[in-house]
Amino acid sequence: MTTPSTLTLLGEDEGGLVRRTVLPGGLRIVTEAVPTVRSVAFGIWVGVGSVDERPTEAGATHYLEHLLFKGTPKRTALDISAAIESVGGEINAFTAKEFTCYYARVLDTDLPLAVDVVADMVTSSLIAPADVESEREVVLEEIAMRDDDPSDAVHDLLAGHMWGDSPLGRSILGTVESITGMARDTVNDYYRQHYLARNMVVSVAGNVRHDDVVALVEKAFGAAGLLDSDDDPAPARIGGVAPASGQGGVTLLHRPTEQANVVLAVPGLARNDERRFALGVLNAALGGGMSSRLFQEVRERRGLAYSVYSYASQHAAAGLLGVYVGCQPKKVDQVLELCRAVLAEVVTGGITAEELARGKGQARGGLVLGLEDTSARMSRLAKAELVYDELPSVDQLIARVDAVSIDQVTDLARALLPAAPTLAVVGPFESAGRFEAVLG
Repeated sequence: MTTPSTLTLLGEDEGGLVRRTVLPGGLRIVTEAVPTVRSVAFGIWVGVGSVDERPTEAGATHYLEHLLFKGTPKRTALDISAAIESVGGEINAFTAKEFTCYYARVLDTDLPLAVDVVADMVTSSLIAPADVESEREVVLEEIAMRDDDPSDAVHDLLAGHMWGDSPLGRSILGTVESITGMARDTVNDYYRQHYLARNMVVSVAGNVRHDDVVALVEKAFGAAGLLDSDDDPAPARIGGVAPASGQGGVTLLHRPTEQANVVLAVPGLARNDERRFALGVLNAALGGGMSSRLFQEVRERRGLAYSVYSYASQHAAAGLLGVYVGCQPKKVDQVLELCRAVLAEVVTGGITAEELARGKGQARGGLVLGLEDTSARMSRLAKAELVYDELPSVDQLIARVDAVSIDQVTDLARALLPAAPTLAVVGPFESAGRFEAVLG
């Protein structure tokens, strides 16, 4: 059995003991002991996402995520799901722009089973030709489902127009053309190239002992031969070259829907920008809840929409600040004019002391309440390794939030909101030109 190359005590975090070990091959194991629960959230996070794909590989990361559930030399697809579900657990996965996660949540006594099953499927998938063909149809159905959901499709439409044919601008799902034309060798080569120990983080939170987790993971990954190299862990995904943002404008996807689904967005902040805490407060004031300006103006006072909110999307090198609204097509011009007026008011007048306090309260509450869920704790540990390169305590994060001032939020609003906006629209409209006047 190999010997861990490093062991680091990261500290106490709201009652949880966080520890970190790096195994040969660069595999990182991070655990948080929460002895007051009887569950364990176990995840294997891979530092590869859709931004790592070449144009000819568009959708490969997500396609591969599906295929890893199809079977290994030890288990069929049914064996994988049945093993976890037979003990009352859950198993699933998701693909993001910059990472992929495979996870299971089980009783603490069933952790050995979860480690064995999830590690087996992640490290030893067969990628059988027959499975590639059958799952191709499933992914195509998922693309069709996205296209049939205008509130989902509008966000991909926006990213494509804002960031163009850059990795951030392409859909995680790929396209019908790229998935239809993707050969088994392309997916298998992608698997072998990216699913290396140095690119992976094993994150575990719940009623666990760190040394027990290390022993289980070391056995599973060692049997697959992934601990045989002397690689160092891959660096956290920080910075990089930001894709060129478009100069604003309108993009339209015609659909005979009963609602117009629109997103109005401006370039935002990268994930590690220190102004991100001020951005959280700004977002809360704009459209982060029922007390926000957009919700009050668009829905409560005028009844123009059921769903209206703002959001910040942040990645290693770029981000955006967007406003989403779903409304009747005949109301879309009025809604967009009102949204632009709300943004302009924040630029000229800033936010109020009440909004500052409310935004900070939302941030603090979200941080602390999230820690009551072992899955959220597990995700936080993994993201600290993969994309943040730090694991501040909750108290440290709250201190950063509390340090945000009205002037910082106002300065950020004036830096971001006056940019030429990008407008994405999905709805029963014939021409994008009809929206140009609204954008001014």
